[in-house]
Amino acid sequence: MDTPKGFGVPRPAPDAPVEVVEPEVLTDDAELDLSVDEAAARVEETLAALDAELVGLAPVKRRVREIASLLLVDRARRQFGLTSSRPTLHMSFTGGPGTGKTTVALRMAAILHALGYIRAPRVHTVTRDDLVGQFIGHTAPKTKEAIARAAGGVLFIDEAYYLFRPDNERDYGQEVIEILLTEMENERGDLVVIFAGYPDRMATFFSANPGLSSRVPHHIGFDDYDHAELVQIADLMLTSENFRFDDAAQSAFSEYLTKRVQRPRFSNARSVRNAIERSRLRQARRLVELRRPLRKEDLITLTAEDIYGSSVFLAETAGEGDVTRPSTSSQSASSFAQTNRVQ
Repeated sequence: MDTPKGFGVPRPAPDAPVEVVEPEVLTDDAELDLSVDEAAARVEETLAALDAELVGLAPVKRRVREIASLLLVDRARRQFGLTSSRPTLHMSFTGGPGTGKTTVALRMAAILHALGYIRAPRVHTVTRDDLVGQFIGHTAPKTKEAIARAAGGVLFIDEAYYLFRPDNERDYGQEVIEILLTEMENERGDLVVIFAGYPDRMATFFSANPGLSSRVPHHIGFDDYDHAELVQIADLMLTSENFRFDDAAQSAFSEYLTKRVQRPRFSNARSVRNAIERSRLRQARRLVELRRPLRKEDLITLTAEDIYGSSVFLAETAGEGDVTRPSTSSQSASSFAQTNRVQ
């Protein structure tokens, strides 16, 4: 699996399958050391990568480690010839946008693959539009096609609650749910389904579908990042792209985050990445307008001017569709923003 830089999203290596060989059955008096097990080592490597990639999210990481431990022990039991039902691995990830749900799904696929629970460390992501048809007879083929593409891996259904629309009797989302119920039960050895979305809407979604809820034993909640974690995420992103804030820019970006999180449609790490990309645009324009030879330090440094150019600091502007009051913390913020109306 490719290792992402900073807060990037990991992608499975397309042509690097890892063969999982089931060991021979051990005798009753044998001892099994998980620390020297090759599959266990790959799992630990994946968990370490998850710790490095994602800031915070301690409860999420703890739950992922618990699931990994369950599967390691289940594998150890099989090595002693102890038979039991296969663990149900379908999951629900609840949280706001940009909180790491997709990244965790990709790492979970790597863990399940390393231990032989799926055939490939693959995550096929879909939304309602990929599953629900527009007319009678259209939904089943679309849903089955998505399931076929995810077979042997993980089917990640984002904003899954849109499949359930009780106010529309002719909506075909219920047909998708019925097909999923069948496939989740019949294909437990070849498919893991992860439902994802906002916590309150997902609670309604599962409460309205008791059959579906009973097939999803693992519910993992992703909290929004706090201010300090967002700053840390920004630093990781900058480092991965060979940029840095100077001291004034570090302070300005902290101020930016304080304002931005209060606005609608804030998307955690996603919004941080967008803010950095726009700061890079302003830096590029500033450097070109210097009309002098550039040094390496110029190219890697983002300044306060690049941050204060954001429309977040304007009195009334449509930065990401929001309106805010002018900054009173810095006179320079206002002057920069007046000439840079990009958030």
